[in-house]
Amino acid sequence: MNYDIIKRPLITEKAMQMVDSRQYAFEVNPNSNKIEIKKAIEELYEVKIASIRTLREKGKVKSRFTKRGNITGKTAMRKKVYITLKEGYSIEIVSGAEEQ
Repeated sequence: MNYDIIKRPLITEKAMQMVDSRQYAFEVNPNSNKIEIKKAIEELYEVKIASIRTLREKGKVKSRFTKRGNITGKTAMRKKVYITLKEGYSIEIVSGAEEQ
């Protein structure tokens, strides 16, 4: 069930800068709400969450020119979540990527 809600941690430059202040970013299922996300992360990583912020990122319209003409398409909508952990907790899977 937790894997249906949480797709993956976001390992970006911005997300790695936030790790110092106990903040982490995840991509989640667009149909999940804050309560489900909080419960899933706390069970999966065995941490306590102080705050949670969600955002929905619209899909982009992309086009390219080929031999057959102009092809247009759209990328999928994504939902991201930014969490702040309580004092004394950290997520090692995300923190470990920073050290490599």
